[in-house]
Amino acid sequence: MMNKKLSIAMLGLLGMCFCLLAGCSKKESATSEAQPAAAPAAPATPIDPNTVASVSGTVKFDGAAPKQAKIDMSQDPACKGTNMAETIVAENGDLANVFVYVKDGLGDRTFDVPTQAVTIDQQGCKYHPHVLGVMAGQTIEIKNDDPTTHNIHPTPQSNREWNESQPPQTAAIEKNFAREEIMLPVKCNQHPWMRMYINVVKNPFYAVTGADGKYEIKGLPPGDYTLAFVQEKLGEQDQKVTLAAKDSKTVDQTFKAE
Repeated sequence: MMNKKLSIAMLGLLGMCFCLLAGCSKKESATSEAQPAAAPAAPATPIDPNTVASVSGTVKFDGAAPKQAKIDMSQDPACKGTNMAETIVAENGDLANVFVYVKDGLGDRTFDVPTQAVTIDQQGCKYHPHVLGVMAGQTIEIKNDDPTTHNIHPTPQSNREWNESQPPQTAAIEKNFAREEIMLPVKCNQHPWMRMYINVVKNPFYAVTGADGKYEIKGLPPGDYTLAFVQEKLGEQDQKVTLAAKDSKTVDQTFKAE
């Protein structure tokens, strides 16, 4: 009789455990249904490599180039004397540091964010490069090769502002910007003459003119585009261009002295 009662009790206990387990499983299922997983990012729109086109050209400065101002760096002995401002850099009529990008014409195409970081170096108490292009979400690696502390301070309008010190011989700072923004200013709170501009775009079709004023944008699908040419002081100028399959066109641009 005692064994029978014990068996009934054990069966009842097992039944309660089963119900509890079933209830927990049901609850977990309901919770997972209430919080669905985030949708994966949209895949990049494929581009047929057999049809891609390119556009290139030279950006000129029309008029007498302003004399580059000397920068007195003597407030910090580690910064080594004087240097030159980079507001307008034009030699023999060739205009450097112009950001050129496809402003319109790509429609709703999406593009993979590059996995490779781009680098900003602080050397000689100046930013290198002075003008940078990067895709939204792409990692920017900021290095300090100077024997003094810098304080990197972007002042965006559409992205998150931050302000971070970087002593010499420390690890690189890694950042990114989530939203498109053209000519985003960056300064150093330790050295007020230090300035540069980051251009954050949604597509990989951009370039920065070199000392010879030249640029080149490759890999574009055929289409009708608006190219924007942006200079930190002289503003923006746009040009239309139509690219056929395997096309290669030249689009030059000129900025006039103020």
